[in-house]
Amino acid sequence: MTNKEIANAFAGLADVMELHDENVFKIRSYRNAYLTLRKLDGPLAGMSRAEMNQIKGVGEKIGDKIEELLKTGKLQAYEKYAANTPPGVIEMLHIKGLGHKKLLAVWKELDVENVGELIYACNENRLIELHGFGAKTQAEILKAAEYYQRSKNKLHFIDAENEAGQIIRFVQSKIPGVKITATGEVRRLLPVVDKIELLTIITPEALLKMADNAVFTIETQKNDLTHIITAEDTKMIVRHCSGQEFGSALFNSTGNGIFLDAFQLLQKEGRLQNYTDESAVFSAAGLPFIEPELRENAQIIEIAAAGKLPKLITVEDIKGVVHAHTNYSDGVNTLEEMAHYAQERGFKYLTITDHSKSAFYANGLKEDRLIEQWDAIDQLNRTFFSGFRVLKGIESDILNDGSLDYEEDILKRFDLIVASVHSNLKMTEEKATARLIKAVENPYTTILGHPTGRLLLSRQGYPIDHKKVIDACAANGVAIELNAHPYRLDLDWTWIPYAVEKGAWISINPDAHSCAGIDYLRYGVLTARKGGLEAAQCLNCLSADDFDAFCKTKKG
Repeated sequence: MTNKEIANAFAGLADVMELHDENVFKIRSYRNAYLTLRKLDGPLAGMSRAEMNQIKGVGEKIGDKIEELLKTGKLQAYEKYAANTPPGVIEMLHIKGLGHKKLLAVWKELDVENVGELIYACNENRLIELHGFGAKTQAEILKAAEYYQRSKNKLHFIDAENEAGQIIRFVQSKIPGVKITATGEVRRLLPVVDKIELLTIITPEALLKMADNAVFTIETQKNDLTHIITAEDTKMIVRHCSGQEFGSALFNSTGNGIFLDAFQLLQKEGRLQNYTDESAVFSAAGLPFIEPELRENAQIIEIAAAGKLPKLITVEDIKGVVHAHTNYSDGVNTLEEMAHYAQERGFKYLTITDHSKSAFYANGLKEDRLIEQWDAIDQLNRTFFSGFRVLKGIESDILNDGSLDYEEDILKRFDLIVASVHSNLKMTEEKATARLIKAVENPYTTILGHPTGRLLLSRQGYPIDHKKVIDACAANGVAIELNAHPYRLDLDWTWIPYAVEKGAWISINPDAHSCAGIDYLRYGVLTARKGGLEAAQCLNCLSADDFDAFCKTKKG
């Protein structure tokens, strides 16, 4: 098991114990274990018991449970509580805004035992009968429960890509070099995937023989489709075709229906058949190759026909890491470790943007600690690096009135400021839009961070008037963050064309809270490609000098 899986097991144990009103000190110790273990650098699986005992907060009992997880993959303590808890109640723990006390009330007092019953109870106005609930709380819970239901059984792109990759590697280990690839939504790089589809020239019979309970099992097979279930209980569709048809099948299984219908109108011969290579499909239609991630609408075909396809950005185009946290606030690694990692990855600059002082939940930096960090950055730049630069930034909380979280004499000393909303998220569109625009108009704001605050499949984010916010960024020379964390990917790709049209810079930022988090840049770049972004429109594709010059224009 990975550290993350072990940490999540302790979080799950704490959750289910709280539903049974168990000892608060035990619950707290398991939550602390979750917080500690998820941040560890070295794998717990490779540690001796003595090394585990050196971890702060890991005593004998926590250590025993870690060893139990490593040996069995389960916690007996969790299984005991889960056996006395309806599965639907445990599932409702994932609904935002329905805390343990409220969940316990709707379970025990209203006999609500799953998400469907919760939605029904809200529609029947039954929650407002409970102590501590009101019409507003009930409405918020209903909205969160409906969103959870809509998001259920969907996957973040990172997880869909990883699971598809596991099956592809397994099949190719059995038949080296065989044609098998992800197609559909995964190939189109959708941030959230409804279904995973694979395409292969392997016959259904050959795939059936490969089935292995440790990797995947066959659910159904009919004609050229096989439905499989992975060891992680994820469903996939495997499409079979001949080698002669591989190009045609790849094309037809990749594009959105709107795109395919529009493309079909260009074909004089009717149905697309007998292409071994996908590029030949485009050649036959007299078009240049359209990248899979762009095949969502009919307009891209017109753009291709006019010879105006964008030269899409690549990871190699990114010159600097913007938006990174260290252990000065809520990051895992030190300033030095983050800088060395970024330099080793070939980047030319790193902006340190720890949380500002209002972010007490993230150990935000008060002025004295800011000055300490600035001195450390100066020392790094003087002695450690050649051809690499560390910049002094902050992720400043946008306060409720839209102001930034420091006085002007501090704000003007930063090299750059990423301004983000982290508190008071329950806003109307009018309030959220006005709050963001005021922050954008602040002369010290360099980049607007994760504009909607969304967490994919978990939190919708606050509603904003995207056009007004983007217009304000363009007018004030403020870049817009495309937060590259695969659970955010915010700004949404659908708004990139409008931002580019208005002349607003896009900054692809990993929001890294560890060295490994810097590698999230890849997911931001993939999302930017889906929005048609070119390197010339991306802020951190600038050289260190040009990036620094941009930041200096935003210092008041």
